[in-house]
Amino acid sequence: MTIPTKIVVIGAGSSEFAENTFSSLMRSKKLRGSTMALVDRNPDSLDICRRLADRLNREWDSRMTFTVHTHHREALEGAEFVVSAIEVGAREALWRSDYEIPLKYGVHQPYAENGGPGGFAHAARNVGPLMEIVRDMERACPDAWFINFTNPMIRICDAVNRHSKIKAVGLCHQIFIGYVMVGVALAKDLGYTVPEGLTGMEASVTHYALHEQVRRQIIPLVDIRAAGLNHFSWILSIHDKRTGEDLYPLFRKRFFELEPKFEPLTRRVFEAFDIFPVPGDTHLCEYLPWLTDPVTKPWEKYDIKLYDWDLMASLRDFRLDRLNEMANGNMTIEGLLDTDSEGALEMIENVAGAGNHYHLAANLRNVGQVSNLPLGCTVETPVMVDGDGIHPVHVGALPEPVAELCRRETTVAQLCVDAAVEGSREKALQCLLLDPVISDIEVAKQILDDYLTSYKEYLPQFWE
Repeated sequence: MTIPTKIVVIGAGSSEFAENTFSSLMRSKKLRGSTMALVDRNPDSLDICRRLADRLNREWDSRMTFTVHTHHREALEGAEFVVSAIEVGAREALWRSDYEIPLKYGVHQPYAENGGPGGFAHAARNVGPLMEIVRDMERACPDAWFINFTNPMIRICDAVNRHSKIKAVGLCHQIFIGYVMVGVALAKDLGYTVPEGLTGMEASVTHYALHEQVRRQIIPLVDIRAAGLNHFSWILSIHDKRTGEDLYPLFRKRFFELEPKFEPLTRRVFEAFDIFPVPGDTHLCEYLPWLTDPVTKPWEKYDIKLYDWDLMASLRDFRLDRLNEMANGNMTIEGLLDTDSEGALEMIENVAGAGNHYHLAANLRNVGQVSNLPLGCTVETPVMVDGDGIHPVHVGALPEPVAELCRRETTVAQLCVDAAVEGSREKALQCLLLDPVISDIEVAKQILDDYLTSYKEYLPQFWE
């Protein structure tokens, strides 16, 4: 059965997005005959995506109709799903700047993407274009689902949830890092081998393939239920899919038998709170108050690795060149047959086609699915997807100390969003002052002033 629908893809020229989500949608038999509107501000990358779409449409018999647009407003009329992977500016260059500006004032952020002062700057740049999209959706396609891939996930989804009438879901693959770490710990018990060289969960070219090897082996064997905030979620239960056995006690024993250098921050947090954090050290570190002391230098003790901005920027260019070769017919498209949609395909197929799908993790407005986090904030839990929409699985309460850490981050995220929507310097300062990375009021003011001045072209709302 086919279920033709209209899908708008904003940020369609992104190399990573085109290789994964876009190709997965094109491969779907259920979505044959759909209309896909491709939107990107960069006409060159948009052209690559369109030509690749033509080839996939022809060779995979997708039977889709395509339109291309350099502005989303031209594409939204009649849309049932809007998939967004926007990113303002040159991602790696701005990320590096987000990290380096606080260093001038003695503040060492552990990672600077989703939390800390860098999380504020990153979110604030994206909130302006985001709100333009959802305001136009309210006029052109008010019943459409907004499917978000842009980080910081908590803050982007919160902006849509609290400042628009649009239904939003945020998708992220971070839950699989939890699966990989469980897989590493339980490999011998479950009967498979961990590949050599897997020393951590950080985002690196060398580790991606190793993570995938473990993930493919552990997913059929184990069911994990996790909840909390995106990049700050916690494993509530681990069960053997074949027998129903509770594997958490065995996992707890085996994890502490691993080499202590394997995800040392995760190890310490697991010891302290007796519940396992999902995201791995390099994301977990962004939300904790114990990573920035200039005397003890905990980032060195826990070997927190920074994102390799130069390498990832060059890899992005390499991927785009590769997609261009595919679009030109000079390279096989066989590698796109196994790509992962990261959840967009599952959302669209099952909402449009009245299916019934359980998804391991998605970000929705909290309506009580995490009972001791604030109502209305954005939380990450498993979800059920059917013809009536995307519904959270209620998981109960987080352990209270962990819930308190999450509540603080929720407040920081909402202050960030309100500041960016309103152009409020007062709320922006409050956001930084409540962030666990900051310990000095004057330093917070200096960082904020520097960010707003350095990014004036991206943050006009603070200058009006």
